[in-house]
Amino acid sequence: MHPVTVDAFSSVPFGGNPAGVAVFDDKLPEEAEMRRIAAKMGYSETAFILPLGGNRFRIRYFTPVEEVPLCGHATVGSFAYMLKTGLVREGESYVAQTGAGDINVDIADGLVWLDMAEPKPLAFLNDTDSAALAAAYGISAADMGKLKPAISNSGLADIMLPLKGAEVLADLKPDMDAIAKLSKKLDVTGVHAFTIEKDALHCRNFAPLYGIDEEAATGTSTGALTYYLYKHDIIKPNETNLFIQGEAMGKPSRIYSRLSINGESVRIRVGGSGCVRE
Repeated sequence: MHPVTVDAFSSVPFGGNPAGVAVFDDKLPEEAEMRRIAAKMGYSETAFILPLGGNRFRIRYFTPVEEVPLCGHATVGSFAYMLKTGLVREGESYVAQTGAGDINVDIADGLVWLDMAEPKPLAFLNDTDSAALAAAYGISAADMGKLKPAISNSGLADIMLPLKGAEVLADLKPDMDAIAKLSKKLDVTGVHAFTIEKDALHCRNFAPLYGIDEEAATGTSTGALTYYLYKHDIIKPNETNLFIQGEAMGKPSRIYSRLSINGESVRIRVGGSGCVRE
């Protein structure tokens, strides 16, 4: 099929995080062909989907240069496209067979919900690293408010950077080299900055160590932030939480999360819609 563009975590074209999506009937193309298609699409990831029967789908993800085992926003985009075209249905559960293993996917309330990995314990930054973090963004310790920066991981590790208001978030002056250096030192993907506002959590994500200065929608970081806020008694179990990201890039994204507890096990799901470009 001809690949399409889906803006994940957005209900409008050119919002959110774009991904290429292509569904095939009998078999996936050869790897070289998928790489060629992904390079032509030019997005960070393009998803190639093969229905396996029942509720299972094989999905392979390619950047313009190589295959990657999993991509959250491309998975949301894939199922949003299949929901629009009737390959999946509202209220049903599915399994995406990926290079990172099987991913449980639910379609509910018009949103695609993905399970995150079981979160790891928070690791708070020491004073030296906290000072380096503040310097990397041109802020003071007071700009962080009462919460403290910490590494949170529900699939990928990120530094959670709390900020005391939307103005501080908007006015960040990121030093990408310094952020990449600190990310490498602390073995994290990047930094997820956030502020707690009345309407939602507002966020910005930076991963220059991996060539992403700023990203408009980051599902794995949303899962990590959900756990961080739960451990601070800000997010409660079994509630739906709204995160808005990408505003500084002119690509506003709406990302949802839910956290539930079963004994000592914590389950985090991240959800969103997708807009198929016509």
